[in-house]
Amino acid sequence: MLSAKTSQSPYAHPVWQIAILAIAPAIGLGICRFAYALVLPDMRDSLGWSYSMAGFMNTINAAGYLAGALGASAVIKRFGMFNIIRISAVACVLSLVMSALTADFVAFSAARLLSGIAAAFAFVAGGALATNVAQAQPQRQSFYLSLFYIGPAVGILISGFVAPSLLEWRGLGTWWIVWAALAGISITMALVLPLARVAEPPVPTSAAKSEVRITPVLVYLFGYLLFGAGYIAYMTFMIAYVRHAGGGASTQSIFWTCIGVGALAQPWVWSGLMAKIRGGGGTAVLIGLTAVGAALPLFGKSPILFDGSALIFGNAFFAVVSSTTAFVRFNYPREAWPKAIAMMTVAFGVGQMLGPIGIGAITDKLGSLSYALNISAATLVLGAVACLCQRPITISTTTEIYGRQPSQVPVRVTRRG
Repeated sequence: MLSAKTSQSPYAHPVWQIAILAIAPAIGLGICRFAYALVLPDMRDSLGWSYSMAGFMNTINAAGYLAGALGASAVIKRFGMFNIIRISAVACVLSLVMSALTADFVAFSAARLLSGIAAAFAFVAGGALATNVAQAQPQRQSFYLSLFYIGPAVGILISGFVAPSLLEWRGLGTWWIVWAALAGISITMALVLPLARVAEPPVPTSAAKSEVRITPVLVYLFGYLLFGAGYIAYMTFMIAYVRHAGGGASTQSIFWTCIGVGALAQPWVWSGLMAKIRGGGGTAVLIGLTAVGAALPLFGKSPILFDGSALIFGNAFFAVVSSTTAFVRFNYPREAWPKAIAMMTVAFGVGQMLGPIGIGAITDKLGSLSYALNISAATLVLGAVACLCQRPITISTTTEIYGRQPSQVPVRVTRRG
């Protein structure tokens, strides 16, 4: 519920509220995490990194994100959701400043770790507040919640416009200028956060008492883990692939902004699917489309293929995260949502940690970035197949998970596809 003061605010409309909340993940994920792919080729050439070392930077960022996601609940209880969002935005800006100031491998790793932790805090706290806003609009709940997930897409668009042109203008070894410019932009974005007027929902006291077992959704978790490994490999090394194929600054910029445009469109394209997800089929479709996007550059090195790959990939991969949230909402009672989402986050986080460093090591061994694309696409296909095998949770499995009699389980949870 919104207070009287909130309802009189010019920013009280749900779209404005969610758009402002999405700023922190736009900085933490869209800029801090994903812009690294744009700067990676210049950093690798200038600093003499191997692909394994380059991949490690996204692995440690993912490790920070996983740690932050697991610890977010306790931190939010201590400081409050909106305070955490603002603190996280400041921490992300600090990590960008650190990235601009150091070429030391360990110090840069620390900056990547910090941004991962802060991005997770912002995403979890912002997602909880966005869910609270969306639930007040039951007819468009899935659409409003999807709007929050396009925050990182905005960060991708911004970095796609800024990074390639700066690198071409300033020349080899000017990666630090890109980080400094992105830090300045992020500071400006963070200044908008105090405009949000969103009432914090009470922390549910029953959430800690719910028990969620892994076995009934193990195949879904495995598919989501494979998705995490496959998508982050593409996002880490694809710009380097485009560059090696002869793509200049404009080609790289257009490719990266196509990912952002595809991601921006996902609430309108997939909101109908999000409202119908029961089993793993919807997630499987989206991971399968992500695999199609990842595989397209293997058939040629033309800008059309690259941009088509980016549009398909960007439109589908952000929607996968939304689909897992929808899966949890349809298959678990409300008090189990925090633990079920945390379980999904762990699987996704482990995949994100394994993907960049693993595929980077394979690329070092085999000597070609095309292997990274092959493995990324194959991993995504396997993830889609695994999720396709997930059935909706039935009365019997729900009873097994929560130790209740069928009569105690909400009817909504026991419906089949």
